Formats: sequence, C-alpha cells, structure tokens
Amino acid sequence: MTSNTRILSSASLLASVLAGAALLAACASPRPGTPATELPAALKAPDGERAAFTWHAVGVQIYECRAGDKGALAWQFVAPEAELYAPGGERAGTHGAGPHWAALDGSKTIGTLKARANGQREADIPWLLLSARSAGGSGKLAGVTSVQRINTVGGNAPAKGCEVAADSGKRIRQGYSADYVFLVAR
Repeated sequence: MTSNTRILSSASLLASVLAGAALLAACASPRPGTPATELPAALKAPDGERAAFTWHAVGVQIYECRAGDKGALAWQFVAPEAELYAPGGERAGTHGAGPHWAALDGSKTIGTLKARANGQREADIPWLLLSARSAGGSGKLAGVTSVQRINTVGGNAPAKGCEVAADSGKRIRQGYSADYVFLVAR
C-alpha cells in the first residue's frame, strides 16, 4: 500500500466515523419534540396550529469576530449549517441561513423570529419560535406555518477569543444539536 493510498484510506475512515457520529447524534434525542422542561408560554404553538413532525438537527452555528453596537469586537452570529434527521435516524434535509429548512423532497420553508427563551445551559443556543412561510416546492415543508427550536445542546459563541484587532474577520464553527418542531394549521 502506498503512502497516498494510506492517506486516502485514513481520510475515508475518518469521513465514515464522522458520518456515523452524526447519525448517532441524530438518534440520541430519545423523544424528539419533547422538551427537557416545560415550554415557556411564549414558545408554545400559536392558536390554530399543531405540531406535525419533528426533525433533529446536528451541525454548527457560525460566528464571525466583528465590531458590535458599541464598536467593541465580539462574536456575531452569521448562520447555521445542519443536517436534519427524521425520528428513525434517516436524513431528511438541511438547515441554513435565513433561517431556512430544506427537505430532500424539494420543499423549503423560511422562518422569522417571533419569540426566544434561554437554552438549558449557558453553552446552549436559545429555544425559539419562528413564523414560517413556504419558499417553493410541494412536499413535507410546504404547509409549515411555524417552527419551534427546542432541546438545544451547544452552539453558543465562546465568551472569549475575539478581543484584539488581529481576530477581526475570524470565523468559528460551534457544534450544536436541536429539535425542530414543524407546526401546521389545525
């Protein structure tokens, strides 16, 4: 075996291990859509809507070091990047900037923030309620009216590491997981 073949084999093995870890993480939420604690009132399903299905996300929250409101450097949120998994662990779609959720069937929905609540730990990104609208394509996401992000683990920007001019423009990717509950009209 040549050294190039060994490098490729090692890279393939690493890719397989990482894919397996993502799948295990996707299945780790024992009851997707069931929050660890009671949902805050502001995040409950709006009147006339009901939970239709839940997908588990495994991915990253991307931050960039840049000047904040008062000119001081701080980590500023850029976008999420995540794979979405159905309750059985099969890949269902992706989650990205906008924010948007895209299903493998071609349907897509875009969200707008309505309410937020703190995550369970300081390192966890907030739980959210977002209004949603279809962004094209018939399918699973076409009738979604709201999205709840709950059961978050990780994803918050670090408290330090963005203090000097040399850090300006630097990006970091913070690992996270969450359950996205997709709501539809009753």
